[in-house]
Amino acid sequence: MPEAGPTDGMVRLPGGQFTMGADDQYPEEAPAHMVTVAPFRIDAHAVTNRQFAAFVAATGLVTLAEQTPRAQDYPLADPALLFAGSLVFRRTPHPVPLDDPGRWWHWVKGANWRAPQGPGSSIEGLDDHPVVQVAHADAAAYADWAGKTLPTEAQWEYAARGGLEGQTYAWGPVFRPGGKAMANTWDGKFPSQRRGVFAATSPVGSFPANGFGLFDMIGNVWEWTDDWYQPGHDKGPCCVADNPRGPASGTTDPAAPIAQKVLKGGSFLCSPSYCRRYRPAARHAESIDSATNHIGFRCVLRG
Repeated sequence: MPEAGPTDGMVRLPGGQFTMGADDQYPEEAPAHMVTVAPFRIDAHAVTNRQFAAFVAATGLVTLAEQTPRAQDYPLADPALLFAGSLVFRRTPHPVPLDDPGRWWHWVKGANWRAPQGPGSSIEGLDDHPVVQVAHADAAAYADWAGKTLPTEAQWEYAARGGLEGQTYAWGPVFRPGGKAMANTWDGKFPSQRRGVFAATSPVGSFPANGFGLFDMIGNVWEWTDDWYQPGHDKGPCCVADNPRGPASGTTDPAAPIAQKVLKGGSFLCSPSYCRRYRPAARHAESIDSATNHIGFRCVLRG
């Protein structure tokens, strides 16, 4: 059987002009502005556990979540928390105020891509679910191994819009057209009650593709991009930005001492009452050393 080529499972997008960002949602999405992107290819779905396992088998990569943090890199950290692990979402047993994420996010020893919920969990039977618990460097290493790169924020948003201009969602103006769920997002009272078929991630392709034939651009897992985060868009000196990138390097923010990249797409945790980021324009800052059970990625080929 021939080996898979770098473009297998990818969709070629024609590129072009579109409106990036939004002025009527979260402030970091503003200002809405015109952008042009060149043609590129993008994975039809997020990288799966099966694909990531093949990469690890071929390279021997030890992901960041599997490494013990060094005290010199985290001088302000509690030494008792410097163990190999990652962040895990756990439902609360009852409704709680939404002003303290520490009620549902937990730093769990032994949580990693093989055990996304921590010790005792596994990815057995989840081959076609998106890989999670990957930090930015892990995602970039996979992309390099595959002969690809991570997308820019502009490429990712253009792809997510699926050819629709100025629409709130990747499929149009209504979140649930005709009551139909179009993406794996939180249905129920966050963070204690979740309805629906999936307890967390769903197999890639479980929901309708967008207009470009891409799956799960919205919901399921947040996806890493290769752009450094800044709070809001910089329109630049031109009226139409050409293949824009974020800042040239990570900014130093006393409130976020670890440099941050842009996440896009929202996840299975996004809820109308808590996080309405299940939209192409939505964006989120994430420290490059963060791994959680709701962050994954997909890759692109430029040119």
